[in-house]
Amino acid sequence: MRIGLLTEGGYPYVSGDARLWCDRLVHGLAQHEFDVYALSRSQHQEDEGWIPLPRNVRRVRTAPLWMAEDDEVALGRRARRRFTECFGELAAVLCGAPGASPGSASGVSGAAGRISGSASSASASATGGAPASEADRFANALYGLAELARDEGGLTGALRSEAAVRTLEGACRAPGAHRTAREARVPDLLTVAAHLERALRPLSLDWYEDDGLGAVDLCHAASGGTAALPGLLARHFTGVPLMVTEYGVRLRTHYLTAPDAPPAVRSLLAAFQGRLAAEAYRQAEVVTAGNTHARRWQERCGAEREKLRTVYPGMNARPFAEVGESTDCADPDTLVWVGRVEPAKDLVSLLHAFAEVRKQAPRTRLRIVGAPAGPEGTAYLGHCRTLAAQLFPDEAEGPHAAGDNPVSFEETGGPELPAVADAYASGAVTVLSSVVEGFPVGLVEAMLCGRATVSTDVGAVVEVIGGTGLVVPPRNPRALAEACVALLRDPERRARLGAAARARALELFTVEQNIEAFHGIYLEIVSRAPVRRGLLDGAGEPLPFAVPAEAHVSVRWTAASPDLAARSGPGWAASRPVRATSPLPAPEGAR
Repeated sequence: MRIGLLTEGGYPYVSGDARLWCDRLVHGLAQHEFDVYALSRSQHQEDEGWIPLPRNVRRVRTAPLWMAEDDEVALGRRARRRFTECFGELAAVLCGAPGASPGSASGVSGAAGRISGSASSASASATGGAPASEADRFANALYGLAELARDEGGLTGALRSEAAVRTLEGACRAPGAHRTAREARVPDLLTVAAHLERALRPLSLDWYEDDGLGAVDLCHAASGGTAALPGLLARHFTGVPLMVTEYGVRLRTHYLTAPDAPPAVRSLLAAFQGRLAAEAYRQAEVVTAGNTHARRWQERCGAEREKLRTVYPGMNARPFAEVGESTDCADPDTLVWVGRVEPAKDLVSLLHAFAEVRKQAPRTRLRIVGAPAGPEGTAYLGHCRTLAAQLFPDEAEGPHAAGDNPVSFEETGGPELPAVADAYASGAVTVLSSVVEGFPVGLVEAMLCGRATVSTDVGAVVEVIGGTGLVVPPRNPRALAEACVALLRDPERRARLGAAARARALELFTVEQNIEAFHGIYLEIVSRAPVRRGLLDGAGEPLPFAVPAEAHVSVRWTAASPDLAARSGPGWAASRPVRATSPLPAPEGAR
């Protein structure tokens, strides 16, 4: 099977968001071939390079989202009219304005209306309660722009033009537009137009020909949003089935970012992200979520329940195996927190909770292990250090000598620093105090180590814990302290919960179960996919045996190809011909 893996700011870049699970997926499915189509997020990301790629990655094609050179495509009068009509219809949908009359939207009904019957057959629930006609209007406009880009050689210049801003302004000022859209000022319109140009850059790529995404058996978008757009176009132009995976729903992320943006900007961009997500869910054969929390978001944003599957992230259990198999505890009076230091982790509440713990268990210590996440995380770490010094001044007498603060701030990963598993092993209870959390990776690591946990009820925490740990409300230091004290005073209960947590993690959250789940979904989608146009005879009838099985074998019979690392540049395409060196001997009974 040949998979087109679509990423945005992720694999195969060293600093990619989805780098780890994509890398494990590609390595785990070595019997299949992968073509990676990656949208980079910054110059720094491209300069850092790629991670080492396995042999079954046969091609990598990249395109930047952080910059766009003018394609120097000069649209003629008819093409400009098509662009204005399609982009205007897309903007009208985002603004909530009524559509143009059939007679005046010839570009949309002509160019964009040729959608292989896929968009027009969607159900009315595809946009989370919006009428199906709204979904069709967005799809027609989107694919109309895609067809225009293919016919003209690109739309970068048109999307960055003053005409695009004027068209957007006309949609915002049209009768029936939402109030927030009507209030958009010129700076707001420029901001939204720039965002739309960036998000729609995949329309102008040359990835959709028969020797590109048209040659794969399945497109797998490793995230929602812009990453799924190449898959939508591949499905539209060549009929390749699409699958979408989201471990963090992009639309939810959009709602949580840029809270200070003007209302018009937030409204229009949220409408675009919502429409794009709904169209990706509508056209995808299967939509997978990393947990039930994300799955509820997908369903709310328009995904049909019948298409949804939950595939938990796969964690590598080996680094935590030794700790998990051991019943020894380095320090039964130590609480451990592990993660990235940032405000969402709410270490302030944890420190106040620890102050309550010390009143009831004076010998208890707290280890905060992790590095700050960016400048904001560095500032937050400094604030937490100051707070710890205020809450726990150096004691002149008692169990702690002067200068020995019961709270320590440490990092992991360096040659002289402890490994993450050692950090979990150093304490009796692992604490998670977040106020915002998607899939709690650190919690799973603690479970693999067989540690009892106390967590706040956010994100997918309850789903991950499943009754093997204590869960308290977020931003409640007193409840957090009481749960920690309860476990510190009951070693037998800690042992029971830790053993149950490790068994649950090994059953649900390992790399093996993740790879097996995706492999089964791949086979299911391809088995249902219709025969492609290239396998039809002259009368249009299917030719199921047009390509014999021997024509494509994943086993390499030739000499090993040069190492992928020797192939420089993002545009290389590795192809390894399969050639049998000699016929297989006939069985003894057949001679």
